[in-house]
Amino acid sequence: MKKNQISIVFKSLFMILILLFSKLSFAQEAQKYVIDNSNHFWDKVQFGGGLGLGIGSGYTDISVMPSAIYNVNEIVAVGVGLQFGYLSSKNYYDSFVYGGSLITLVNPIPEVQLSAELEQVRVNTNYDATPYRPSYSDNFWNTALYLGAGYRTGSVTIGARYDVLFNDEKSLYGSAFMPFVRVYF
Repeated sequence: MKKNQISIVFKSLFMILILLFSKLSFAQEAQKYVIDNSNHFWDKVQFGGGLGLGIGSGYTDISVMPSAIYNVNEIVAVGVGLQFGYLSSKNYYDSFVYGGSLITLVNPIPEVQLSAELEQVRVNTNYDATPYRPSYSDNFWNTALYLGAGYRTGSVTIGARYDVLFNDEKSLYGSAFMPFVRVYF
C-alpha cells in the first residue's frame, strides 16, 4: 500500500473517531443530570443486514450478511457484521468468502446517513483445470475500509460506499465504488 493511501486511511479514521467521541461526550454531559431507568442496552440494539442471490447460466452467487448496531444516541450508532458467501462459475471456479466487519453510522440529520465500515474477509477460491492450466487454489485475506453516504427513510438507507483501500490487482470486488441498501429493524 502506498504512503498516500495509508495517510488517507488514517486521516479518515481519525476524523470518524473525533466525530464519534465528540458526540459521545456531549451525550454523556447532557445525561449526567437525568436519571432514566427505562434506557436499557437491548432497547438501543437493532438487527439487520443483507441477503444476496444471483443465479445465471452456469453462475451462482449466494451471500448472507447479518449485522447488529447499537444506537449510542440519535446521531451515532456502532456495530458489527458477519459475511458468508459462495460464488461459483461452472467449469471455472468455486469460491467461499467469510469474515466480519466493524460499522459506524452517523446521522447528522435524520435523512442523511454517513458510514464507515472496516471489513476483513477470507477468500478461498479453487480454480478448475483447463487444457491450458492445471487446477489451483488462491486463498487470501481481503481488507476493505468503506466510507459511504446514503438517503435514510425509516429503517432503510439507500446509498453508495467507496473502498479507500481498494487494490485492483488483489481485491474481492471488481470496483472500489459500490451501491448499497441497508435495513435495520
